[in-house]
Amino acid sequence: MKERTYFCIDMKSFFASVECVERGLNPFETNLAVADEARGKGAICLAISPKLKSLGVKNRCRLFEIPQNLEYIIAKPRMRKYIEYAADIYEIYLDYIAPDDMHVYSIDEAFIDATDYLAVYKTDAKSFAKKLTDEIAVRKGIPATVGIGTNLYLAKIALDITAKKVPDHIGILDEESYRKTLWNHKPLTDFWQIAQGISARLCRYGLDTMGKIAQAPEEFLYKQFGINAELLIDHAWGREPCRIADIKQYKSKSKSVSNSQILFSDYTYEKAKIVLDEMVLNGCQELMRRHEIASRVGIYVGYSRDAAEPTGGTVKMTENTHAYSLIRPYVEALFEKTTLKNVPIRRLGIEFSQIADEVCEGFDLFTDFEKVEKEQRIESTVIALKDRFGKNAMLRGIDLQEGATTRTRNTLIGGHNGE
Repeated sequence: MKERTYFCIDMKSFFASVECVERGLNPFETNLAVADEARGKGAICLAISPKLKSLGVKNRCRLFEIPQNLEYIIAKPRMRKYIEYAADIYEIYLDYIAPDDMHVYSIDEAFIDATDYLAVYKTDAKSFAKKLTDEIAVRKGIPATVGIGTNLYLAKIALDITAKKVPDHIGILDEESYRKTLWNHKPLTDFWQIAQGISARLCRYGLDTMGKIAQAPEEFLYKQFGINAELLIDHAWGREPCRIADIKQYKSKSKSVSNSQILFSDYTYEKAKIVLDEMVLNGCQELMRRHEIASRVGIYVGYSRDAAEPTGGTVKMTENTHAYSLIRPYVEALFEKTTLKNVPIRRLGIEFSQIADEVCEGFDLFTDFEKVEKEQRIESTVIALKDRFGKNAMLRGIDLQEGATTRTRNTLIGGHNGE
């Protein structure tokens, strides 16, 4: 089988680099943090410039964690601007690569199957990767880092680990070099898809490196991690059978509609209840927009500064519906049953699951069908008006209550300033 060549390209400190470029500044010479200063010194920095990072400031820190003796620019997040830059960078890729050979992993990171293009452009993998990043730097001013691997996993690991150790920021791995250079690398959390919890479980059994995981009995790993052990074992050996074509063909067997938000400040039980009510309404409208219904709903409540463990749960509804008037009582009952009433709340989440086409809508014997049909007609009109004139074209009374967040969040992108 022909050996393949994959790139994983990441825009270095993307949001911060964009803000530097917009100001005519060099990201490698400018101290800049992207954060909403209006949220106070506890605001999270969405990104910091490479220069600020070189001074020891951690990415995703809070403003108060940046040393006071450092002078730096605070740039308010502008998500629409970052999306525009990301789209322009994708257009640069399209000058060289077909869409079928690319997978956009996040706003600032993409996988490319470069295998067949090396012969077309009569070049080698490293030179081709450098050509792409040079184009991005010249046309958009954004620095980039690249991982090159013989499979998608190795390309990602070459980006996340190897590229940081070389002057040109282009890491290269195949299965042999991966085992030679990274089998003893620590910590395990540096490796793609190994979170803190999985790492802790592995380390309890003395499996604190990829080399040790590769040599561990497979029966033991399957006993501990179930079917997920297959991926763990493959990655320990540097193997990854999935290709970009497989990603593009994948269709999820189960669907859900979910939404979560970090509140702008600590909320009381009653104020959080208002926001959750808004989230129920927005979720029901999204289901209607998709012409789908749900038969299960769940909530998540997180508390301020981890004052208490998160609470929540799910409930099976007797109706299969997207009607707000029918779903709301289930959410209210679940909130009242599971939520701590005297602990300040900072995070809320809601999920509608067991999704099906709206032709499968079903009700119990006590449902007022005329009332539901009237509600659906009204909501369809509201959705049409919002789609045409904007999300804030029509608001409910709950959106005007103290503590409601819908009006403000409708102006955001990804939970951040949408300028």
